Amino acid sequence: MRIAVVGGGITGLVAAYRLRMLLGAEADILVLDRAQRVGGILHTGEVAGEPLDLGAEAFVGRRPEVPGLLRELGLETQLVLPAGKRPLLWSGGVAHALPERTLMGIPAHAEQMRGLVDDATVDWIAAETTRPFEWDPESDTDVYSLIADRFGAQVAERSVDPLLGGVYAGSSRSIGVRAAVPTLAAALDAGAPSLTHAVAAALPPPSNTPVFGGIRDGYRVLLDALTERSGARIVTDSPATRLARSPRGWVLDPFGAVDAVVLATPAPVTARLLRAVSPAAATAAAGIELSSSVVVALALPHDTPLPDNSGILVATGEPLRAKAFTLSSRKWPHLADRGTALVRASFGKFGDDSTQSWPDDKLVTAAAEDLAHVTGVAIEPVGATVQRWPGGLAQYAPGHLDRVAAIEAAAAELPHFALAGAYLHGVGVPACVASGDTAARRLAAALS
Repeated sequence: MRIAVVGGGITGLVAAYRLRMLLGAEADILVLDRAQRVGGILHTGEVAGEPLDLGAEAFVGRRPEVPGLLRELGLETQLVLPAGKRPLLWSGGVAHALPERTLMGIPAHAEQMRGLVDDATVDWIAAETTRPFEWDPESDTDVYSLIADRFGAQVAERSVDPLLGGVYAGSSRSIGVRAAVPTLAAALDAGAPSLTHAVAAALPPPSNTPVFGGIRDGYRVLLDALTERSGARIVTDSPATRLARSPRGWVLDPFGAVDAVVLATPAPVTARLLRAVSPAAATAAAGIELSSSVVVALALPHDTPLPDNSGILVATGEPLRAKAFTLSSRKWPHLADRGTALVRASFGKFGDDSTQSWPDDKLVTAAAEDLAHVTGVAIEPVGATVQRWPGGLAQYAPGHLDRVAAIEAAAAELPHFALAGAYLHGVGVPACVASGDTAARRLAAALS
C-alpha cells in the first residue's frame, strides 16, 4: 500500500505518523514537500549560536492536542510554560497594559478600555446596550464592521487588531466573526440583545490553566520525532505538479502511482492540485487568501533593561514598521538564563507584504529602532536572524466556514483521499495537529 502525504508541515508530518501507527510497518508512506526542509512555518533556527523558534513559538495550552502528542512521542519533559507575564499594547505613542478578560481584544465592559481609547469611545461602549441591535444568524461579517459599529473604531484598531495580527497576520478588516470568534457568533445567534451581552456570554470561565505552552528545545524536537516515528520517505525540494485519478488509485506527479493521498498543502496549492479532479473543491479553496510575514530575532546584551512583560503588541495606525515584539527572555523562563536577551520582532499583515523584499540589514535596523522607540531603551544587537514567511497564514475571511464546508463536501466524494491543513479549521499548531490526525484516521478507515 503506497500513500502520499503532500505537504511536510506539522499537519502533514502528523498525518504520516498517525498513518504509520494505524497501518503498520508494511505501508509505504511518502511525504512530499516543495520546500528544502520539512516543518512548514515551524522552524527552529539559531540566534547568537543558540536555538530559537523563528515561526510559531507557542501553542494554545488549553487545547489537548500538542501536550497529548508530546506524551505519545515520549517528549513530555520538553513541555514548558510561560512565566505568566502579560503583554503591553502600544497605542497613541504610549504603552498600555493589555486589558484583561477580553474576547480576542473585544471588551466585556467599557471601563476595561479607559486610557486605551478616548473618553467618548468609553461612553459609546457603556451605552451600547441601549442602542437598537440586529444580528442575522444566517450572516457573517468582518470583525471590524461589527466592533467599530457597536464599540467604536478605536476598539477595533487599538485592542482587536493587535491580537488578530498575531494569530492570522491579518486585521479585523480581513477576518470574519464566525471563524475568528466562534463563541461570540454563537452567542449572537442565540439571541443576545447586544454585543455587550454576547461578549459576556462568550467569555470562558476564569481559569488558572496557562493559556500557552512551548517546547523547551524548539519545535524541531517535535518535527524530528514525527519524521523518525513515521518511517516515511521524505522528499523535499520537490513540489507536486499534478494530481489525477487512475484505475488503481491516484497519479501524483512527479512521484507516480499511489493508492491514497493526503493533501496537507496551503489553500492555493490545494486549489491547483484539485482543479482537474474536483473543480468544486478547487474553486472554494481558491477563494482563501494568504498573508505574508517576517520574523526578526534579536540577541541583545543580557543586562538590556527590557520591560518586565511578555511582549508588546502594536495598534493599527502607529508610525512603526513592526507589528509586535515578543520579549522571549521575559516570556519564557527557560530562555531567561541564556547569555543574551532574546526578542522577536514581527512584520507584515494581510495586504502589505512589502517587508518581504527588504534586505536583511534593513529589517534588523527597523526591528532595533522600533524596539528602542517602544521601550525607551538603547537597543544594541549582538546577533540577529531574519526569517521570511511568504504566504504563511490563511485569512479566515467572512464566509470562511461556508467555504470550508464546500471544500470538504466536494473532497469527501473522492476515494482514498483526505484533506488537512491550517486553512480549514484553525491556523494554530493544535488545530493543525488535529487536522492531520483526523485526515489520517479517516483515510486509514477507508483503506481497511
